[in-house]
Amino acid sequence: MSRIDHVRARVAARLLERLGKRALSSPPEERLPDGLHVFVSGAGSPMPDPLRAGPGVGVLAGDRAFVFDTGAGSISNLQRMRFPIALVDAVVITHLHSDHIDGLGEMLLQSWIRGSRTTPTPVYGPTGIGQVVDGFNLAYQVDSVYRFDHHGDDIADLAGFGGQAHQIELEGDSAVLIEEGDLRVTVFAVHHHPVDPAFGFRIDYRGRSVTISGDTVYHPGLVTAAEGTDLLLHDALSVEMAEILRRVNEQAGLTRLSQILRDIQDYHATPVDAARAARDAHVRSLVL
Repeated sequence: MSRIDHVRARVAARLLERLGKRALSSPPEERLPDGLHVFVSGAGSPMPDPLRAGPGVGVLAGDRAFVFDTGAGSISNLQRMRFPIALVDAVVITHLHSDHIDGLGEMLLQSWIRGSRTTPTPVYGPTGIGQVVDGFNLAYQVDSVYRFDHHGDDIADLAGFGGQAHQIELEGDSAVLIEEGDLRVTVFAVHHHPVDPAFGFRIDYRGRSVTISGDTVYHPGLVTAAEGTDLLLHDALSVEMAEILRRVNEQAGLTRLSQILRDIQDYHATPVDAARAARDAHVRSLVL
């Protein structure tokens, strides 16, 4: 090895050491004050976009951690944000469109291995969630055996592999899904037809609250559920932009994509709809 190569190797080793120490710095649950903290890890659409991951939100409520939706790339973003994947109590799915679940396998894998789980990760969702979770469990089953054979029980206990589905049966407009101490998670119906059922969620913890709309149009039930919330994360689609893209694709002879861009305009809220919902619900802050 030449002197220059030796210097380069030493510099690379020093940089790697510094990056490793930075990665081991205090995680959010240790350095953030006791309270409600929200990590928006993705807000993209099914269309490819190098700057946006699929839908995903991490919520820290004291020492409790939840992940709402698992769009492609959102789990990697949560890990880059140092969200405590190892401590996730449950994954919650708003609805079963592919772009809201295509990162579920990665989520369950990271929860299992990083959390040294001895029981499967709970996954709450609408009708059909059992099929989805069973499918991801099956898809990752071969991989799970490889990891167990390589790492053993201490890291890859097969008893903790995968997810355990919990189907949400909502009678009426809303219901309390989880209530433990200062924490309450409320589920409510939204309108994303023909995707039925589709849910939104409100999380209350020690006097603070965040409401996650999921995909929906303006919906009175959401307004009721979000009343007075501190932060509303609301679905929003620019119909004007979608219509421009639709016309461009139609003119190019791409009729299938043009039809899709027409169809999506009728089951998402517009930014104005989201602002109206925030106004009507008297929320403190709105994020689209």
